[in-house]
Formats: sequence, structure tokens, C-alpha cells
Amino acid sequence: MDVCMCQGVLPAHAGPRGELSAGQLLRWMDAAACLAAEKHAGVSCVTASMDDIQFEEAARVGQIIAIKAKVNRAFKTSMEVGIKVTVQDVLTNAEKVVSVAYATYVAKPVDAAKVELEPVKLLSAEDHLEHSLANERRRLRLGYAQVFQNLMQESNKEDNFEEENAVSTELTHVQSIELVLPPHANHHGNTFGGQIMAWMETVASISASRLCRSYPVLKSVNMFKFWGPSFVGDRLVFNAIVNNTFQNSVEVGVRVEAYNCEEWIEDRPRHINSAFLTFSAVNDRGELLPFPRVRP
Repeated sequence: MDVCMCQGVLPAHAGPRGELSAGQLLRWMDAAACLAAEKHAGVSCVTASMDDIQFEEAARVGQIIAIKAKVNRAFKTSMEVGIKVTVQDVLTNAEKVVSVAYATYVAKPVDAAKVELEPVKLLSAEDHLEHSLANERRRLRLGYAQVFQNLMQESNKEDNFEEENAVSTELTHVQSIELVLPPHANHHGNTFGGQIMAWMETVASISASRLCRSYPVLKSVNMFKFWGPSFVGDRLVFNAIVNNTFQNSVEVGVRVEAYNCEEWIEDRPRHINSAFLTFSAVNDRGELLPFPRVRP
């Protein structure tokens, strides 16, 4: 049940440094993984979550991005899809791994009846290994949210923070509002998950840039989970703020809320997504730049 996609990196896909935009790559990754999930399920599927995504290499204009997506294991109504992204230089034929990620997709009910997914056919030793590991990853996934909740409760205490020259995180707060139009929707009529991820990356990048004299480079996306859907006509409000800095990296938290027309007037948001994005920054020589300390 493999799905393979190849995309040439064009100037329209690149950021100011001539490298493939992380938001564009997240769109392609979500599209390939969704196709793999639907190929196995035989019905429409929606993105439920993405495991922590690490970006190892950058792709530049003129290079080729190859995305391979495969269903590793099907549970009752959800499945884990493995995603491998590589970049190939057309002049040297050199190939490097950009990212390896795992996403969870849920089969949409048909006529209000839940879809029981067929088991994945295991054809190789690698298939058997990924099938076993998928169960362990699911167990960790389900416990991750509770562990994080406990950590938040334990650390929810105000500390007296005193550090000279620390920058207030209030200066890094960025809010963006997007109107969901038909081109932003997937073939189910919901806002395309990859589009939401791309918008999140944009607002988080602007937040991180408030602390550095360069263009931030996305290194990882953590705890990305959909709590509910949004639709054409919704207003999506993105709030991003720097949580902390770590010498050569910075973590930005992003919260996404959706409103239909009535909810917009009555100020009743629906929390549909949150994630933590980690960025680094480099100068023209490719050297890592330090981030200043921040004051909560």
C-alpha cells in the first residue's frame, strides 16, 4: 500500500534563503500520507496527529523531493502511516534523507457507521518490524498527552525570573487570521491538514524571527494533534509565542482556534490544534546564531 510522490522544488516553493519552505513540505507530506491511508481503507480519511517530526536536511530550488508513504499498521478505525522524505540533486544524483515521520489517520464513517479497517498485509521483514513498532508508538502516543498534562500541573508555579537583558516573550506574540476558502479544503470539504500545518509554520517562524537577525529554520514539529475539524468559510485564528530559548534554538508554541460566522460574532472559538515548533537560525556562512534569553 505504498504511495510515492515526486516534486521538483520551484522558486514558488522556496523561502528567502532559496530553500524549500517547511510549510510547503508539510503540505506534501500530509497529502502523500492521506493518499496511502485512503488506499488501504477504501474510504475517506482525515489527519488525527503527527508524531514529532525532525528535519535533517534542507532542499533547494532545482532539487527533487521524493515522499514515500506506507500504512504500517491498521487498528480498528485508525492507522499509522510512515512517511520518508528524501531530496535528490539532479546534477550529482546525490540523495539525502530529509525526514522520517509517522502520522495517524482516521477513517471517516460511512452513513454514520464506523469503518472496520482490514489488517495490513506484511510482505517483508521490514513490514513486520514496522508493524510491531507501530503498536508501541501508539501506546506511547496515548500516554503522551497525560504525561504532558501532569508536567504542566506540576510546573504551573510562578518563578521569580531575574536575568539582565532578557527579552520579554510578549514581544514575540504573533496573531494571524486566515479565512478558509475552497482551495484550502481537501476532498472531504474540511480544511486540508497540510494547509493548517503550513499556516502554523508561517506564524511560528515570524514569532521566532523576533529574536534573531536572520530567517529561522524549522528543525522539528512536536505534539501536533487535531482536536476537531474546520470547514470552508471558517475563520482560523493562529496565536504563536516563544516559550523558551536554548542557546542555538528556540521553541514556539502555536494554538489554532476556528470560528464559523455565528461563533465569530459571539466570540465562541473552537480549539482545533496546537503544536510546538523548534527553530534554529544561521548566518550567511551557515554558522548557528545564538538566541537571547527570554523572560516569561
